[in-house]
Amino acid sequence: MSSGYILILAVLILGGVIATLGDRIGTRVGKARLSLFNLRPKKTAVVVTILTGILISASTLGILLLANRQFRDMILNFEVIQRRLRRASTDLDQAKAELGKTAEQKENVEAELNKSQVERGKVQAQLDRVKNSLKDAAALQRATEARRAQVEQQRNVVQAQLLSVSQQALALKSEILELEAEQKQLAAQRDEVKAQIAARDQEIEERSKIIQQRDRDIAARDTVITQREERLRALENQQVALAREVEKLEQEAQRLRLGTPAILRNQVLASGVVRITNPQASNQAVDALLREANRVAQGALQPGVDGNGQILRITRSEVDQLARQISDGRDYFVRILAAANYLLGEKTEVTVFADVVRNEVIYRPGDVLATTSLDPSKMTVTEIQDRINKLVAASIFRAKRAGLLSDNVQVSRIQALIQFIDGLRQYDSSIEIRAIAGDVTYTAGPMRLELIAVQNGQTVLQTSR
Repeated sequence: MSSGYILILAVLILGGVIATLGDRIGTRVGKARLSLFNLRPKKTAVVVTILTGILISASTLGILLLANRQFRDMILNFEVIQRRLRRASTDLDQAKAELGKTAEQKENVEAELNKSQVERGKVQAQLDRVKNSLKDAAALQRATEARRAQVEQQRNVVQAQLLSVSQQALALKSEILELEAEQKQLAAQRDEVKAQIAARDQEIEERSKIIQQRDRDIAARDTVITQREERLRALENQQVALAREVEKLEQEAQRLRLGTPAILRNQVLASGVVRITNPQASNQAVDALLREANRVAQGALQPGVDGNGQILRITRSEVDQLARQISDGRDYFVRILAAANYLLGEKTEVTVFADVVRNEVIYRPGDVLATTSLDPSKMTVTEIQDRINKLVAASIFRAKRAGLLSDNVQVSRIQALIQFIDGLRQYDSSIEIRAIAGDVTYTAGPMRLELIAVQNGQTVLQTSR
């Protein structure tokens, strides 16, 4: 039995004993007809009974005060305890307010991390623009390859193209410098964010154990920042590679200025569409393409000189890999390209590499490649022809971007174009000109372009008619 029950039992027993004694004393006082303080005997008995009740209450309270320290402290220090409770409630409210501030500071840290992600997206966009610039440079080189048969007669044109390549190299250098500046800015922002996160971590650790979960979240953010640092280092490596590529282009441009180019870098020496149903025939198809490329290279370097020697240089592993790649029974467009620039009369081996892509459908008849609008009543014939030439050039460029690898692009016959332009001059309001695919166009080409004129949603002119 606990001490509380014992105390209650003792109080009850003591109260009963005192009540019994008080009753007996009152009874005897009444029988003896005693008088206190000159009171009547009946009133004297009442006074004895009242004193007995007071004694019961006093003894009960005294026992509780002596036996229970907590009860004694509560009775004697009630106001002090209330003040302590109010002070504890105030401290609790302050702790809750500080916890809210800490949560708000945490949200600010997460917002700054999101800003870092946005900056990372901007850097990625800059890198994509650099890649697109390299693709444009490759497209310009392919245009130069298409004119290699007229290199000797069009030397001035080749020099202009070389000047364009040099300008693109300078543009690439400028973009690289801009990208480096943005990376430095991003690194500074990253260091600032890391410093803020460290300060917030220290403050959060001093608050409460609940915020420790947020500390683990910040550690995860640190991991993300480390991954971004690795990505930045990868971008820096790509910048170094781009800088080396620009330097190599400058060196090749300098070589081309010193002599007559016979074979240009990435020039197609041989190409063809193959479908190998028998894996053993893949090596024969590759050998045939390499022999054709060797013949074209010899004729370009030393025209008019008969030669049966092997001047191509390609590793056996590349040949075997090419044979394995085209031996699955699908249609492939295979090209043998020059890996560098070579001058007329140069006696050297020609390093080549193979490019293999699936020969797939790029455009179907009627697909729109490019559009333009013009008002024939306000333009001369020369201006109309210039607008159509730009439309055709834009169509060819978009076809190249879509995957067309052949330079064999057939536009409508001259007579049909003349009739088309004459028909346009009959209209005195704005009219839309569309360049569409005339036939099914594959990756290997060729591509046939047709022009149509549309007004108010209706086709009014077409070069194929």
